[in-house]
Amino acid sequence: MLTVLGIETSCDETAAAVVRLDGTGEHRILSNTIYSQIHEHETYGGVVPEIAARSHIQVLDSLTQQAMTEAGIDWHDLSAIAATAGPGLIGGVIVGLMTAKSIAMATNKPLLAINHLEGHALTARLTDDVPFPYLLLLVSGGHTQFLLVKAVGDYERLGTTIDDAIGEAFDKTAKLLGLPYPGGPAVERAAQKGNPSRFKLPRPLLDRPGLDMSFAGLKTAVRTAALKEEPVDEDTVNDLCAAFQAAVADVIGHRTERAFDVFRQRYPQVQPTMVIAGGVAANNAIRQRLQETADQSEARLIAPPHKLCTDNAAMIAWAGIERLRLSRDEDPTALSGNGIDDDMDESPRPRWPLDQLSQSVYGSGKKGAKV
Repeated sequence: MLTVLGIETSCDETAAAVVRLDGTGEHRILSNTIYSQIHEHETYGGVVPEIAARSHIQVLDSLTQQAMTEAGIDWHDLSAIAATAGPGLIGGVIVGLMTAKSIAMATNKPLLAINHLEGHALTARLTDDVPFPYLLLLVSGGHTQFLLVKAVGDYERLGTTIDDAIGEAFDKTAKLLGLPYPGGPAVERAAQKGNPSRFKLPRPLLDRPGLDMSFAGLKTAVRTAALKEEPVDEDTVNDLCAAFQAAVADVIGHRTERAFDVFRQRYPQVQPTMVIAGGVAANNAIRQRLQETADQSEARLIAPPHKLCTDNAAMIAWAGIERLRLSRDEDPTALSGNGIDDDMDESPRPRWPLDQLSQSVYGSGKKGAKV
């Protein structure tokens, strides 16, 4: 039996959770506590890194204790402590990782430094027991990527955005149209009341091969259309949001169809499965378009519950279990000894690509590659 405490502080949610894998292979989320900082950042129209880090400091200890209490376990019942070590806002990552190191040292348990993106990548194995290999559409924070998930720790990037991520495009579109923070849900709510056919917006890169995407031009097209309509009324905002969301869904749907073709070329005997993970996976219009694409392609679409799409600690704890299970299978004595290993030297990282082998698209400075 493996029981792991997970800690997540990469952006503006402070989270702690306990997940258990028992001897029969059944896994359960024993607790999953989240403190959202939305009200602390809404005045600024976006996340302020220093405010986020201070908030993590203020609530993480009590939130971690709450997760343990709700799980009904004591510290000695834990197999390990898992925490996000990156990528993310460095102040927040430092708070979570240092807290996890302190708990690991105090309880004499192993520390597992987890890639936040791997937490998203493996969530579907917690919720739906998805076997390897499978496709992943990762739409988390500043990331929009198609990846091939071959095994724990073995990821291949098939395509990525060459500029803005989807989440960034939603947030910036919301801001230029005067919608409140957070932008993604605000755009989705407005789009539900709008006419997607009123404005003709571009579908970038659809005429090019491969799986790369671009959303900066789409965002600019929304701004240009809004300027032509000034003064912009509520109906115009709703119609622009509907047109923008429809364009994003078209791009994602087209690229997903092509991703299924790539998967079939690699694994002709395996039915394609696409997992969508990350905050944008909570968008119902995008989910619906992906489901239609999967049905047409005779493929399977897995979209975890909304509460496990946005940042949470259950996915970090589960990624820790996956790695513990992997090390145990390779070495049955891996969990013996004092439980303190070289992971205590792990440094927090603002950038940490999930696919370590693909050539950097951008952001390859001294902080490392972003994608």
